[in-house]
Amino acid sequence: MTTATNNESATAAVMPSAAAATLRKKSSVVRLTKAWYVVCTSAELGHKPLARTLYGQPLVVFRGQDGKAGVLLDRCAHRNVPLSDGRVAGCRLQCPYHGWQFDRAGDCKRIPGLLAAAELPRRAVPSYATREQDGYVWVYATADVEPEGEPYRLPLLGKAGYLTVRHVVAAKASLHAIIENALDVPHTAFLHKGLFRGTGKTNIITAIVTRDDNSVTTEYRGEPRPAGLAGRLLSPSGGVVTHFDRFILPSIAEVEYAIGEENHILVSALCTPLDDFHTRLYAAVSLRTRVPGFLVKPLVEPVALRIFGQDAAILKKQTDTIFRFGGERYASTELDLMGPQILRLMRRAQKGQAAKDDDHNWRREVKLEV
Repeated sequence: MTTATNNESATAAVMPSAAAATLRKKSSVVRLTKAWYVVCTSAELGHKPLARTLYGQPLVVFRGQDGKAGVLLDRCAHRNVPLSDGRVAGCRLQCPYHGWQFDRAGDCKRIPGLLAAAELPRRAVPSYATREQDGYVWVYATADVEPEGEPYRLPLLGKAGYLTVRHVVAAKASLHAIIENALDVPHTAFLHKGLFRGTGKTNIITAIVTRDDNSVTTEYRGEPRPAGLAGRLLSPSGGVVTHFDRFILPSIAEVEYAIGEENHILVSALCTPLDDFHTRLYAAVSLRTRVPGFLVKPLVEPVALRIFGQDAAILKKQTDTIFRFGGERYASTELDLMGPQILRLMRRAQKGQAAKDDDHNWRREVKLEV
């Protein structure tokens, strides 16, 4: 996966709308707009506004002098100039063209030279509910509403004995594709051979998949420490693995490993759809290790980045092939543990459908060789 840039404009060449609509219908693209997504890290948002994109919608993120973040549609109501090219004036965002100033609610509060009132409904800019927590700026994907729920919280951030490492990466892939990849075990022995599995004796393990109205979880039982460099770094003395993969609506992927009694690792991938086929992943890796974290970090980071890079390359090829053939054509087996169940939840959420009564009792047990 490629490293994300601080400011962004278009994520890709614009596809004709009719072709894009056809491709969406023939793919696993899902748009979940009544949900929270990360638009930037807290560290990225300084004195200058940032251009961001969410589901193809241009947004501008800015921080007022009071320290609070705001998100508006990146288009001035006056003459359609990008507000991300402007500057912060106090707690408002000022357009670079005529100096119109907008507050975090999107209301125009000042028009230089105008003696009459500046604040009129037709001069407002759509605004987006914003939260800043755990070192990220979150935005609700539907404008001009106050959502009932709150964003996901990192479970182990700040917990005693844990080090949290963060990375921001991007991939040419749909939201569903990048989440399925993050939670897919069978590909690791081939795509990541030598780094994670695929280096020696295989083992028969049991995967238990369950789902409810908001999440899908797979528990893996009977798995020894993974072969390969990543496994040796995580647990030098071996040990039995406790392994859970989780998907949480709308776009959270969690991978949790406890290996022996030495180490515990939780990877939280916060995925943001820039458009239908480009996704940014904000990864937070929380580690508890027998070895001090500051010694482990320089060893683990290069391996993790290499794995991310391999995933990005294959996801790009997957997406390019979908474009080339004008849609997806998938054939699945019982080894595709998470992807179909994730898509089921995402499509239901997109339609606003309620959970079914049997969801909390749904369970599937699969034997697989890894």
